[in-house]
Amino acid sequence: MLEIRDLEFKYPDGTPVFEGFNWEVLRGEAWAVLGPSGCGKTTLLYLLAGLLQPTAGAVLVEGKILERPRPRTGLILQDYGLLPWATVAENARLGLKVRAFYGPDGRHAPRNESFAADEENVPVWLDRLGLLALKDQYPSQLSGGQRQRTAIARTLILKPDLLLMDEPFASLDVPTRESLQDLILRLRLTHDLTTVIVTHTIEEAAILGQRILVLLEPPIHTTRVIENPSAGDPGFRNSEAYQHTTAKLRAALEIRS
Repeated sequence: MLEIRDLEFKYPDGTPVFEGFNWEVLRGEAWAVLGPSGCGKTTLLYLLAGLLQPTAGAVLVEGKILERPRPRTGLILQDYGLLPWATVAENARLGLKVRAFYGPDGRHAPRNESFAADEENVPVWLDRLGLLALKDQYPSQLSGGQRQRTAIARTLILKPDLLLMDEPFASLDVPTRESLQDLILRLRLTHDLTTVIVTHTIEEAAILGQRILVLLEPPIHTTRVIENPSAGDPGFRNSEAYQHTTAKLRAALEIRS
């Protein structure tokens, strides 16, 4: 589904981040991208989203070079990206309003899109994410977990096939974070999503990534992948496989306990 070919990317000041980098994500895979601050994780995610363009090389989605954001890619950010003057329901349907403005042109919205049917799905998704009773409240009235659920609802209402996440749970308390991690695991399975989450947390990478891309100091040349096929299995958090994966990730990051 995703393919990066001989990617080069430099910051405006000329600092190289990726040089000759290659990577592939197959449809339905669950990836985590793990690394320390400043290693290029978010830059990579923005390249996958079409928000940044390579200095050289190419990013392809479904065999086509990505030149701009695509309608079927969902992006969830750490700061939620909610409009403070809009209610939960209004924030959730924001993407639909943007798509309706452009119409099903294939660039801003998928062709043959049924906007009326998607609009009917707004209360369905709010109910599924435990937000229906809060639909008339504003972001300032919500907890961090409720705001993030609203951002997730807004994204999934648009029926993405690729879900990109930039440290979406970093600012949440542990119970809320684990609840939302479990939610993403369920949604991936029930909606056939391809997922890529950027995180600096070893434990989160192990929970959400069946394959984990480890990035170290830029410029990044090589692809280092840790296989973690048991991620998402019932009881994985308390399993030996989980402990084994976190140990491998610590070794990959050269962290000593």
